[in-house]
Amino acid sequence: MSSGRLAGSPFEPLAKGREPMTNTQLVIVTGLSGAGKSEAIRSFEDLGYFCVDNLPPALIPKFAELCAHSEGKAAKAALVTDIRGRHFFDSLQDALEELERKGFTYEILFLEASDEALVRRFKETRRRHPLATGGDIVQAIAEERARLEEIRGRAHRIVDTSSMTPRQLRAGIEAAYGDPGGGSPSVTVVSFGFKHGLPIDADMVFDVRFLPNPHYVEKLRHLSGLDEAVADYVFRWPVTQRYLEKLFDMMDFVMPQFVAEGKSHLVLAVGCTGGKHRSVAIGEKLGAHLRERGYRVRVHHRDLDRAGGERGPEQAR
Repeated sequence: MSSGRLAGSPFEPLAKGREPMTNTQLVIVTGLSGAGKSEAIRSFEDLGYFCVDNLPPALIPKFAELCAHSEGKAAKAALVTDIRGRHFFDSLQDALEELERKGFTYEILFLEASDEALVRRFKETRRRHPLATGGDIVQAIAEERARLEEIRGRAHRIVDTSSMTPRQLRAGIEAAYGDPGGGSPSVTVVSFGFKHGLPIDADMVFDVRFLPNPHYVEKLRHLSGLDEAVADYVFRWPVTQRYLEKLFDMMDFVMPQFVAEGKSHLVLAVGCTGGKHRSVAIGEKLGAHLRERGYRVRVHHRDLDRAGGERGPEQAR
């Protein structure tokens, strides 16, 4: 099967005048059932796109208008429209023409696969093809190819996923549509107090209760780990410096492994007794280290307010 792609990456745009529009804000994902559209839209969600699955084509112009008037909150959007829309899908060409008349830019990502790969996937998942009313998957695939031929001809990118794993598809979408430098997972560093319970969404938990506690220094007790005096106290001890060396060394090792596994978001929890002093200071230091390594980092101090500090909870960074 000819894919009509340039040589090299399957995500390269088509040649011969079919260049994608510049400053693309809207990605329309379509293609054959079983070719990976569900995995694709999840990948766009992980990249921060505002996403909708199985949108009837007639609503696409309205969706584009909604995004345009979102005051930047939906500057990047992706949607899936396909044969599941039944007879509604036949209006896709009209919807695209309306988008162009209204001046919206868009890109069509068309996913396909060989008959053998599609049949295997439907059998493995035990799902029915949307057009297989009589149970003949091969006939349903052939009918779907015929119905999608026109929209395939308008596609800006055609990707054959026959030999792709879900991870490879995600990586391709991330490389083609992600922000520069956004290929790494985003990281949330959460400081917390063990007496208030573990963060339920933590991927890794670091216990720093063994470090010297500023709570027992009267002039520091009412301050938090965000205050310079507390941070200086926490970091002046040799045990803290050794701990940071080992912590940073471990993170430098495990973060690339998470990237290789396709992890899109990681929550690192740092806990002390009350979540006010040591965990806050260490959390800030860990966040700074990861930013220096090029990761997108948000630092949140969950229990800082609850711990009774005079300062409010740390804003997300």
